[in-house]
Amino acid sequence: MKKIAFFLSIAFSLGLSAQKKDIDVEIMQYVKNVNKDSLKANVEKLVSFGTRHTMSSTTDQHKGIGASRNWVLSKFRTYSKNASGRMEVFLQNEDLQPDGKRIDKVTNLGNAVAFLKGTDPSDKRIIIISGHLDSRVSDVMDATSFAPGANDDGSGVAAVIESARVLSRSKFPVSILFVAVSGEEQGILGAKMLADKAKEDQWQVEAVLNNDMIGNNSFDAPKNDGIPKLRVFSEGLSAFETEKNASKIRNLGLENDGNARQLARYVKETGERYVQNIDIKLIYRNDRFLRGGDHTPFVNEGFTAVRLTDYYENYDHQHQDIRTENNKKYGDLSEFMDFDYLRTNTAVNVAVLANLAKSPPRPQNVLMDVKDLSNSTKLSWEKPTSGKIKGYQILYRETDRSVWTHKIFTTETSYTVPLSKDNFIFAVQTVSTSGNESLPVIPQPSR
Repeated sequence: MKKIAFFLSIAFSLGLSAQKKDIDVEIMQYVKNVNKDSLKANVEKLVSFGTRHTMSSTTDQHKGIGASRNWVLSKFRTYSKNASGRMEVFLQNEDLQPDGKRIDKVTNLGNAVAFLKGTDPSDKRIIIISGHLDSRVSDVMDATSFAPGANDDGSGVAAVIESARVLSRSKFPVSILFVAVSGEEQGILGAKMLADKAKEDQWQVEAVLNNDMIGNNSFDAPKNDGIPKLRVFSEGLSAFETEKNASKIRNLGLENDGNARQLARYVKETGERYVQNIDIKLIYRNDRFLRGGDHTPFVNEGFTAVRLTDYYENYDHQHQDIRTENNKKYGDLSEFMDFDYLRTNTAVNVAVLANLAKSPPRPQNVLMDVKDLSNSTKLSWEKPTSGKIKGYQILYRETDRSVWTHKIFTTETSYTVPLSKDNFIFAVQTVSTSGNESLPVIPQPSR
């Protein structure tokens, strides 16, 4: 018993010390460069297009979805000049036919895209950050009324544009795709078009950060509610794989450890490491109750995707005609935005994008030895085929904990943790020479 207690004390002390993470100076500088005034200017410009309804004009140079997506592309082209030829800017589009649902005429659907190519040609991973460009009023089919869409989702698009500005000079080994999708309010159409493209062309999508309404907090938060909160929604069991893997997932007790949950935990840990005055809340469902967002088409294709959104939704300023009733103003106007909160949430995105883009690929063939009954847990893995690697971190937590609580660093490709697999969940992540961690990988049993 004394020997076991000794090993346990070492393991926990190692884990606790590993939690004191070094700050990557480069990432910290990117975070500091996120600018509130730039974000505000982006939102106000988006509002100035009058409406960004998916079925609004694509030919008017000043009003409608066409003018707004052209403006986003122009911003991307400006920032592409910082990328030494590595940022490609384009419009992904197609003509939609009336569907008897939320498209009642032939409509050109367009996603404004900037693709920042990674510097390592052997690393094919792509990280996606998105927000939706289109807006609406009370009637989802009203394509002409003033629909400012300041928070829904001018805030998300502003964050995408600002992230492209801040990271345009970076030289990450991994590629980042910045996209303002259209058609969200009409049925998540632009995101599906992009997810279908990713599936068809076999993109190695490492993660999708979907930002939808991230700029309104203080107007709805109760008094004395503590520091601002940001929700990260993540699915538990992927619809893409559950049917064929349900028995295996149940047997291993991994209902809370799908890829989206690992990304959500990564967002919380990395975001709170680099950004002050934010409480990132892990919400254990794919999206708000019985609702959906632009990450869902990626989830449905088996990609790892989460949604970032305000903790408090203001329904007086979401999907509302602009009007005043009983001295109360309704509508999604920029005057109801909290631009300090938007800056904070954009900084979270920048920190996560940068840390992931600097990380090596995940370890391969991560296994847990189960041939013998034991109160210790032996893990093994293989080095990824690319990336500059310093070592690996073994993560663990008790089964009822929502986040990883301890980490043990090693330069080896196997490690025996003096803790029972009955009582703990384990994972392994790769660490770059600059200290940036990959997404965690849950081990598979091996005899």
